[in-house]
Amino acid sequence: MESGRKILVAIDESEESMYALSWCLDNLVPDQDPRSVALVLLYVKPPPPNYSSLDVSGYLFGNDVVKAMEEYSRELVDSVMSKADAVYRKYNTKIRVEKRVGSGEAKDVICWTVDRLGADILVMGTHGYGFFQRALLGSVSDYCAKNVKCPVVVVKHPKNN
Repeated sequence: MESGRKILVAIDESEESMYALSWCLDNLVPDQDPRSVALVLLYVKPPPPNYSSLDVSGYLFGNDVVKAMEEYSRELVDSVMSKADAVYRKYNTKIRVEKRVGSGEAKDVICWTVDRLGADILVMGTHGYGFFQRALLGSVSDYCAKNVKCPVVVVKHPKNN
């Protein structure tokens, strides 16, 4: 990717992440010279499971099941990127868009990608979990805000207010 300002937007299948992308296009991109901004859309899919010949219950974990899981993963990536394309196209902007797909723990992959690309800002949505849900499930946005070297914008969806 050429030099200029890099904005990384972490996306997933949620309404909140698509809202964060819209917010970014409304607030961080509108009057930018298209040559001076690059928008990186990052989707992190869960790590592939380790398959053995038997699953936990002792049944054979056949190739057809493995293939179906891999196909579902590909379809999910395509679906998320299509949703992001639809959001992006509504803005009719000419900035460069790069799509990236990572695999692993979302918080780790996002932080690693921000660092590797030298992103100038990270934009991500929040699911609006309360204190107890965050304590049990963890918060990707909290982790990233504490661990990346660039500014982080966590966008709250209006329905979560």
